[in-house]
Amino acid sequence: MIKVMIIEDDPMVLEVNSSFLNKITMFELCGFAASGKEAIKKIKELEPDLVLLDMYLPEISGIEVLKQMREQGLPTDVIMITAARDSKSIQEVFRLGAVDYMVKPFHFKRFKSALDSYQKMRTKLKDSGTLQQEDIDEIKKMKESDEHLPKGLSEKTLQQILTGLMKQTKPVTSENLATYLGMARVTVRRYLDYLGQTGKIQVDIQYGNVGRPSHFYFIEKK
Repeated sequence: MIKVMIIEDDPMVLEVNSSFLNKITMFELCGFAASGKEAIKKIKELEPDLVLLDMYLPEISGIEVLKQMREQGLPTDVIMITAARDSKSIQEVFRLGAVDYMVKPFHFKRFKSALDSYQKMRTKLKDSGTLQQEDIDEIKKMKESDEHLPKGLSEKTLQQILTGLMKQTKPVTSENLATYLGMARVTVRRYLDYLGQTGKIQVDIQYGNVGRPSHFYFIEKK
């Protein structure tokens, strides 16, 4: 079993991520922490194989936790889970050796994909004493597999939706964008959900007094 520790200060998010983890075979939750300092202490005590690390934590940030893990030589892999989408943070996280970066909010499919890819990579490294170039290339493909479009999505339609969204002057719903593009709302919503999960666009969820929350999509202007 692969031991996983979750570092998250939001009880609701912790519960969701724990329930996601319980659905995936070969992974088990060995502990959790709600602050940066507690995270470092428990990682040393529990020695997890993998840490699901939030960026924004009390006391010290997730990036600082990751820095201290590397400085202290802790043999634990990290998947960063955060709402931060700025390129500087993403670049720093990968420079510090995180194996994946998941942007909140995300669905179970993206969560499972990240852990499945990690398991394959870990198994390949564990079972191979000396690696050939083709073995290293295969591991690299495992890490990059999540960048490929999911089955049923096309690059052409994706670009049409991105272009249409870029032309909007304010956040829009999937229904608004579907009308603008002349496409089926369910199709546009599927692509927008994918773009939101991968951090390529921003999603603003607004809750009303009754009914389901409304999702407004936009591309952050730099």
